[in-house]
Amino acid sequence: VQLQASGGGLVQAGGSLRLSCAASGLSFSIYTMGWFRRALGTEREFVVAQSYRDGTTYYADSAKGRFTISRDNAKNTVYLQMNNLIPEDTAVYYCAATAYHTDRRAARDYTYWGQGTLVTVSS
Repeated sequence: VQLQASGGGLVQAGGSLRLSCAASGLSFSIYTMGWFRRALGTEREFVVAQSYRDGTTYYADSAKGRFTISRDNAKNTVYLQMNNLIPEDTAVYYCAATAYHTDRRAARDYTYWGQGTLVTVSS
């Protein structure tokens, strides 16, 4: 199984980025996909996930109203659209996959992880 995250970069505050995560080696359509992030010196934190079963989305409070997760099962890819970025969003962003279809926000509930993509938001 491989999850390949991409799309990170440097953006000014108020800007937007779209992250992608291409999956291979797993039955993508039956995995809930999530995004986590880890800022320097902090723990990895949940950002958002989307259930494979009914498409229900679960957002961390920090992401609500600014971030949008979506998936394309035909392309085995999950996306994270991030708008109105703030410096506090600076982190390495990781995509992850879990067989659970319910609201799962703990990293330990996710089986597969991508390598991470760095997002830097300048003020």
